[in-house]
Amino acid sequence: AARPADPERWVRAPDKPSTINRFTARLTIDVTPALRARLKVAAFQRGITVADMLRALLAREFPDTAGDVP
Repeated sequence: AARPADPERWVRAPDKPSTINRFTARLTIDVTPALRARLKVAAFQRGITVADMLRALLAREFPDTAGDVP
């Protein structure tokens, strides 16, 4: 993902719909505006998208185990 020229404006901007992969499912959660801003800043600092950062976090927290339903 390209880095925005104005990080502060980018953090406060509404999320844009992402390209949906047919092998993914959408998950919607409610977070405070402050948490959303912290997530966006952390992703920006890591050079990744918020979605990629949260997918990695969830994969670490909930690894695949034998017998899980896909």
